Amino acid sequence: MSETLSAPADSDRRARWGVIGYFVATGAALGTWTSRIPAIKQDLGLDDGQVTVALFAIAVGSVLAMQVVGHLADRFGSARVLGPAGLAMAASLLVPGYAGSLPVLVGGLVLFGAGHGVVDVAMNAHAMQVQRRYSRPIVITFHALFSVGGLIGSGVGAVAAQLSTPVSLHFTLAAIALALLVEASRRRLLPAEPQEAAERSRARGMSPAILLLGVLAFSCSLGEGSMADWSPLYLHDELRTSPAIAAIGYAVFSTMMAICRFLGDHLVARFGPVVLVRTCGLIAGVGMGAGLLAHHPVAAIIGFALFGIGLSCIIPQVFSAAGSRDPARAGRDLAQVSTLGYGGLLAGPVVIGVITHWTDLTTALLIPAALALVVALTAPIVRPRPVRG
Repeated sequence: MSETLSAPADSDRRARWGVIGYFVATGAALGTWTSRIPAIKQDLGLDDGQVTVALFAIAVGSVLAMQVVGHLADRFGSARVLGPAGLAMAASLLVPGYAGSLPVLVGGLVLFGAGHGVVDVAMNAHAMQVQRRYSRPIVITFHALFSVGGLIGSGVGAVAAQLSTPVSLHFTLAAIALALLVEASRRRLLPAEPQEAAERSRARGMSPAILLLGVLAFSCSLGEGSMADWSPLYLHDELRTSPAIAAIGYAVFSTMMAICRFLGDHLVARFGPVVLVRTCGLIAGVGMGAGLLAHHPVAAIIGFALFGIGLSCIIPQVFSAAGSRDPARAGRDLAQVSTLGYGGLLAGPVVIGVITHWTDLTTALLIPAALALVVALTAPIVRPRPVRG
């Protein structure tokens, strides 16, 4: 069986590198901020409650920005939105870097979250535009490179912290580097397609299909959010492991997620999105559930690894399905799905904590596993719509 696919044009290859640049930059910006949270907490004399308020400010900024970015991307084209938004995201690092009080820090993080949210939606919309030019799956690799960007940002931040580099200097240099990266990436993007403005959809609100895709994004993000906060506590408190062993759970989860995303586009091309999402949901749900029920550290760590493998390709495919259902309103659909996904990321730790208060942590962590099985059952929603020709 042979497939003949026309080679992408040079402009399409350049645009792909442009999108890669934005995904790396967005991950690096987030990794830069998170790597210096302890230093900022110490410099400003914040307690845990005040740090929580600051972290919530990022979420507020992102969610608010997502309410408008979809309309902007559909009206003016994702490339036109990415130019100023990328520079704004880079520049917004300066405010928390130089903040001398909690109110200034919170205000700066609202701006940072807004810039991050705008770039997140617009770069995913442009990724779908580039993927249509390629006529083959390439979106999951972009999400893998977001993880690479996060590792770069946090790695540089760890070095800066080790060298006792002032946060202001670190964030200034990071903002300059990110600004250069996004500006170089902007020059490679595809121009706004004329039909985007001419054929703009008049539909308003959230369609049932987009709502269901948003529920899938919420379910997967809830599991991802719960892993960061609760997997170490599960290993340490429930299974009585050492702190060093407890940290392995989330590290394994994150590593397997990143690795498998580099394989995802090949798997989509070979098996199709429905089979991939269904299989990933089953791997995540069954693997996590079995690992928890075995109630042994090795089994739990393997379960967390399988959960990372399973979740790795689902969110990118959900975004791909949302962005391709109606190219004329891809920005709005992606914004709606992203908002629900972000809600799951924020709700995950809280939901697990509440359920743990009523029962125990093992039972609570079975909720993300069960949601992964629900995702497997609803996998047909990611099936591509027939292209009208």
